[in-house]
Amino acid sequence: MITFKYVARDSSGNLLEGYTEAISESDVLSRLRDQGCTPVVVEATIDTKKKKTARALPTRITSAELAAVFWQLNAMVEGGITIVEALEGIAEDLSNVRLQKVLLKILEGIEKGGSVSGCLAEFPDVFNKLVCSLVMAGESGGNIAAAFFRAANYYTERDRIQRKVKKALAYPAFVMCFVVFVVIIIMTLIIPRFENIFEQLGAGNLPIFTQMFMGVYHVIAGNWYYIVGGLVIGIVMIVLLYKNSAGFHRLCSSLFLKVPIFGTLIRYAFLATFCKTMSNLLKAGVPVLEAFEIVADTNANDVISEKLYQTREGITSGMSIFSSMSAVGLFPNMALKMVKAGEESGSLWKTLDRTADYYEEKVDATIAMMTSLLEPFMIIMVGAIVLVVVLALYLPIFQMSDIRGGAM
Repeated sequence: MITFKYVARDSSGNLLEGYTEAISESDVLSRLRDQGCTPVVVEATIDTKKKKTARALPTRITSAELAAVFWQLNAMVEGGITIVEALEGIAEDLSNVRLQKVLLKILEGIEKGGSVSGCLAEFPDVFNKLVCSLVMAGESGGNIAAAFFRAANYYTERDRIQRKVKKALAYPAFVMCFVVFVVIIIMTLIIPRFENIFEQLGAGNLPIFTQMFMGVYHVIAGNWYYIVGGLVIGIVMIVLLYKNSAGFHRLCSSLFLKVPIFGTLIRYAFLATFCKTMSNLLKAGVPVLEAFEIVADTNANDVISEKLYQTREGITSGMSIFSSMSAVGLFPNMALKMVKAGEESGSLWKTLDRTADYYEEKVDATIAMMTSLLEPFMIIMVGAIVLVVVLALYLPIFQMSDIRGGAM
């Protein structure tokens, strides 16, 4: 149930104000009319108890949350519920305060006569140009429920691809953290104990390898705060430059695509997202040129975005979609052949949809290969670190044992 505030006039012309609970605004209007009152204002309010339990600070809005919103909108609108009523019900049940406020603002704009796509476009940090275009196409075609379905599908697919890429990066990140932890334990608990033994033997009597190892250890141990501070400052500077410097952002975008295996994963993830997004846009009736512009605007990699804009320019100059995509050197032969087949048969969105499924499988295969290659590499790296430490610490002991054995 939703709590509504109402203002109405009775049969005598007196002004009445109050609150009532109902499923929708139309129920409140019916009740007031049955009582012989003329409704003046009826508006939904947010329960004060929910305000107290809600988080005060704005929270991040995830793709999964947006997908859930559009899935609900699709189901409710197809079930005969108005968009206003659907948004009211969805906003009431949300735990994400920021998303709840956004939906209420959109609801307010629609009640004032604005279009759904126009109200969504007022929040570009939440709803990108692609989603707004899908909804606009649905409004123009008179089937906004289908537009909500495509938007929900877009967010679901994007969330799935993002989770796959994050999963691929989670394992090496965990192993690297474990390696750092092992090194810290060795430096703080093991090496200091052996150092006392080495002092008794004399620094000049130690093997060259051990002397070099201990020299590196003393440099790191004596300047660890400078090293950690430098790493933190370096990471912060890189993040700031990546966000604020267009040149550095483009350099990183280019480097990401050139990294072995990881660059391949980025390309396959892009191709899967590109094909699925283009399929949805073309199916919704969005023109090809506008579809390329939307995909280019929503891609975070500068190099890929530039190639998409070049493809769009080629189409504008009169080239076919296949020819313009071939000219930029971004798309592999498989994708180009599918585009050519779809363009010639007049069913481009269908072939792109099938191509998206193919590249999603390639993403899964690349992640599996990356994991299988990283496992032995990480094991070798950890083993090498342990081997170096063991050799450096035990060589003097072995040397001393050899000397004593020779003396006997």
